[in-house]
Amino acid sequence: MKSLFLAWQAPEGCLKSRAWFPIGRLDAEVQQSRISSCRFRYTHGAERAHREVGFEPLVSFPHFKVDYRSEKLFPIFQNRVLSPKRPDFPEYIDWLGLTEEQADPISILSVSQGLRLTDNLQTFPKVEAEPDGSFQLRFFVHGLRYLNSSSKEKAMTLQPGAKLRIMIEVNNPATRLAVTLHTEDYTMIGWAPRYLVDDLVTCIGNAPQIEVTVVKINQGHAPPNQAILVEYSGKAPANHDLMSSLDLFPLVG
Repeated sequence: MKSLFLAWQAPEGCLKSRAWFPIGRLDAEVQQSRISSCRFRYTHGAERAHREVGFEPLVSFPHFKVDYRSEKLFPIFQNRVLSPKRPDFPEYIDWLGLTEEQADPISILSVSQGLRLTDNLQTFPKVEAEPDGSFQLRFFVHGLRYLNSSSKEKAMTLQPGAKLRIMIEVNNPATRLAVTLHTEDYTMIGWAPRYLVDDLVTCIGNAPQIEVTVVKINQGHAPPNQAILVEYSGKAPANHDLMSSLDLFPLVG
C-alpha cells in the first residue's frame, strides 16, 4: 500500500489568502507499477478549510464523508501524471530521480507534487518511519524563484552528493514557521516543503542524525519548481509519530 495526501490552496482575496490546507488522503495498491485498487477520503483538513475559508468538496469527490474506492487511479490524480507513452516520459522521470521500474503513479506524484496550471491542488507523500524512528524522503527545494541571482547561480552549480545545512525560520511572512536550506558556506538555496515543517522542527532534537543531500540538479528546460532534488534523512523522537496532525486524519473509516 502506498499513500499520499492532496492539498488545496485558498484563493486570493479570502480571509487566509493563498494558505494551503491538506484536504484528502489517497491510498493505493500498486503491482508492477500499476494501480490495482485505490481509495480516497477527505481529511479533517478539508473540514477546517471549509470552516475557515469556505472550501467546498471537489467535483470528483462531491461529499466530505464518503469513502471513495476504485479499481484504477481516480482521474483527478491520473491527469497529473505524464503518460508513459509520451516521448519525453524518460526525461520526466529522470527529473524526479526515478527509474522506469520505480515510476508508478503514486511514486511520481509523491515527488512531482502533481502541480497543474489549471487548478490550486498539490500532492505530497505520506512519510513513514522505520521502527527505530528513522525515515527518508525526497523532495524538490521550494522557492528558488524568490532568491537573488547570486543564490540562484550558487544553487544551480551544486553537485549530486553535496550536503546542505538546515535552519529554522521563525518569522516567515507567509507561513511564520519555515525550514530553510543552505549550502555549507551558508548560502540560502530555498525552503523545505511546508508539509514537512512541523515534523522537521520536532526532529531537530536529533540533529546529529539529520542530513539533507543533493540528489540531482535539473538544468535546461526543467521547471524552476523541479530544479533541485534533495534527499532528507532523519530520525523522529521516540514519542513522536510522523504526520500525526489532525488535519491529515481521514473523516471516515
